[in-house]
Amino acid sequence: MLTVGRRGHAVAVLAYDGMSVFETGIVTEIFGLPRPEFDVPWYELTICAERPGPIRLVGGATLHTTHGLEVFQQAETLIVPGVPDVEAATSPALVSTLRRAHARGARIMSICSGAFALAGAGLLDGRRATTHWRYAAALRRRHPAVDVDADVLYIDDGTVLTSAGSAAGLDLCLHVVRRDHGTGIANAVARRLVVPPHRDGGQAQFVETPMPADADDDRVAGSIAWALGHLATPITVDQLARRAHMSSRTYLRHFARATGTSPIRWLIAQRVHASLALLEDGGLPIEEVAAAVGFDAAVTFRHHFSRAMRTSPSAYRRAFSAAQQQSPSC
Repeated sequence: MLTVGRRGHAVAVLAYDGMSVFETGIVTEIFGLPRPEFDVPWYELTICAERPGPIRLVGGATLHTTHGLEVFQQAETLIVPGVPDVEAATSPALVSTLRRAHARGARIMSICSGAFALAGAGLLDGRRATTHWRYAAALRRRHPAVDVDADVLYIDDGTVLTSAGSAAGLDLCLHVVRRDHGTGIANAVARRLVVPPHRDGGQAQFVETPMPADADDDRVAGSIAWALGHLATPITVDQLARRAHMSSRTYLRHFARATGTSPIRWLIAQRVHASLALLEDGGLPIEEVAAAVGFDAAVTFRHHFSRAMRTSPSAYRRAFSAAQQQSPSC
């Protein structure tokens, strides 16, 4: 959890020629707008560029900033919202800036194709990272030392965070607010934006795959709704298939087409997500949390939780319990 002093946490976002304003707009909305309703020092946002001056935007508009890489490097959180060309090398100046900021412990984030800049600086080597599903193959090819996961909306690897397509940057930014200031404030910000504080699933559900509408899709959806209402009980593929009035083999095929994953992987993800609120409340022992969301043993729960969240259930509980104690209720 971020320790916030009297002044706001310094956030800098990098603008570039040819950019869409959407990704920068996400950052501005979350970190740039004042939030006097919260009794915590909010973020201080600066828009920077490799070369200060006019930045040409999609649509013919121009953004002008006087802040260059020296200001970008000094921020506590640095955000790269994209790159002009995923096939181009990251500029030596930006590579040096990112490496120096990383070496001093700054938090570095990317949105969409911005992962290519982080990878170009070597910050993703040996790490799990994500980008837009359209660019995942290119990221693997150009940076084989990166463990590319194209199925998730964002990945928090401590001081290096990556997100998928543009809108997933909003999920990541809200996650950072949640990490810094607790669940209450993050949920309040999400309500003001009229978006969910946390989206279920990963970006596999958005991959362009032919999906003709038919009755089978509705039957799979019905089985999913049933499963969500019975997460605490043992659920098998055969049970889900019977709910959908399909053979197990047919169900597996339709489920993968509808969700981009398997029923077992989907169930594990839903159970981990359902455990978050129980861990944040802090009332139940880990063993009872595991049972309440359908894991047959605490050790199984810890294994899957750690794989999904990159931390342990106990560490997650400590982090968000501390955040709640520092944050006002909303």
